[in-house]
Amino acid sequence: MDQRPHILIIEDDVEIRSLLRDHLAREGFRVDVGDGGAALDRFRTTFGDPDLVVLDIMLPGEDGLSICRRLRAASRLPILMLTAKGDEIDRIVGLEMGADDYLPKPFNPRELVARIRAILRRAEPAPLENRRFIVNTRLTVDLDKREIAHAEDGPLPLTSAEFELLGCFLTRPNRVLSREQLMDWTRGRQADPLDRTIDVQVSRLRKKIEREGELIKTVRSAGYIFTGSVKEL
Repeated sequence: MDQRPHILIIEDDVEIRSLLRDHLAREGFRVDVGDGGAALDRFRTTFGDPDLVVLDIMLPGEDGLSICRRLRAASRLPILMLTAKGDEIDRIVGLEMGADDYLPKPFNPRELVARIRAILRRAEPAPLENRRFIVNTRLTVDLDKREIAHAEDGPLPLTSAEFELLGCFLTRPNRVLSREQLMDWTRGRQADPLDRTIDVQVSRLRKKIEREGELIKTVRSAGYIFTGSVKEL
């Protein structure tokens, strides 16, 4: 059985699609391609989920944001979105829809490979990490299994990026963590001063885990601090 990571590229530009397919194949990935949402649906029906989807925002018919929203509603499948250079709104909306990361065009294919590998690393459970936490007596978090459950509501659907961010907070409670630190720990790269990736991910994480009150507090001009009661099991 082929153990190489399986990447699905959804891009309507034939030239870009071929370029990305060939480059990723040379880097050791299994690669399939499609030109839109219908192609993605056919692939998933026939072969199941790939390990990651590279998804262009500007697609004819159903656009990438709509596809991302639809995927995230039913799956934790990692998604890397390709956006237009300088289009901050699309990047923010893509992250709010649940994309794991984004890459503005034009880009160096080597950076695409680095982003893909970083996302795949985050999506894998850390084999040596075997810590479980309970937060405010209501949330149970297992870092090894990447599972989180609420006492009444049951399992909560976090993306790999959101879970990575939560892990940073739980292992460093009551400490102010800067955006730069969080970006480095969760994405393996430095934050651009105008990059709002962490802010968007924190906002999404708050909506999912703050059921009985504030757990993540914004510290003006400094970053964020996890203020919930954290007990390691």
